[in-house]
Amino acid sequence: MANSSHVRSISFPSRSPPEYLRVEIELNRLKTWESSSISSAATPLSLNTIQEGLVGLAELYNCVQDLLKSPRTQQSLLKHQMGRLAEEALEASVGLIDSCGTTRELVLMMKEQVQDLQSALRRKVGDSSIQNFFNAYISFRKKVKKDIAKSLKALKQAENKIESSTQFSSDQSLSKLLTVLRQVSALTISVQRSQLYFLSTPASKAKKNGWSLILKMLVTKSMASKGDEKTINEVECVDFALCSYLHSSDFKVDVPMIQRKLQTLNAGLEAIEAGTECLSRLLIRNRVCLLNILTP
Repeated sequence: MANSSHVRSISFPSRSPPEYLRVEIELNRLKTWESSSISSAATPLSLNTIQEGLVGLAELYNCVQDLLKSPRTQQSLLKHQMGRLAEEALEASVGLIDSCGTTRELVLMMKEQVQDLQSALRRKVGDSSIQNFFNAYISFRKKVKKDIAKSLKALKQAENKIESSTQFSSDQSLSKLLTVLRQVSALTISVQRSQLYFLSTPASKAKKNGWSLILKMLVTKSMASKGDEKTINEVECVDFALCSYLHSSDFKVDVPMIQRKLQTLNAGLEAIEAGTECLSRLLIRNRVCLLNILTP
């Protein structure tokens, strides 16, 4: 998920109002999360990493809300109600809300597919029926990649727009606010991108020579070492387990193991769904606040 762009940490003057200092703390905390995610790009993103990003982003938006409500911020914005700078902030908020909604829909669709598999395994339907459910899930995973690719492209375009935006105001207070809002938008894109990469993680990413080793780890009762488990995430665990059932005759399929993998993934998807829904509400709240200030 490596992102070629790098947004520097913000450090405001010590005389900055308290609301700016709180934003700085959360910005730099989320930047640390982003750097850690990028540095571990060789390893698929885990559910914990995604959840940490969503929680950090929620904290950041709560601080931004306090910043927007401060009298000094509102005075600066009111001076430029109909200016290009105000339009930029509002336009960015629309794009982020839309992309957040798209990501949430993808998470919901994947969760439904996982729950269908869980239901089929609990009912202990015949092998042919289970195979149909497994095939349906794998087909869904392939199909949804196209939607994810479109969403990633839209995020990249939004990111490029932020990076190319160099217009600043002679008003120091407003210029500082716009810097913050651009940083927040960039980090929001980064977190949303991480969600999409997590959902699109393909089983085919495994090296050909390592397929048998990973397959054995997932479909036999004697699991490999914990160090090996870290080379794949929760989505890939399910992919490998289902592919082993459909295409391998060399190993005994451990159905309870598949159920455990599905349960882990389902719980994680529910957490991501909740975090994405929370983010959507915060984005809308942030936009409403801007509109209330900027609308004549």
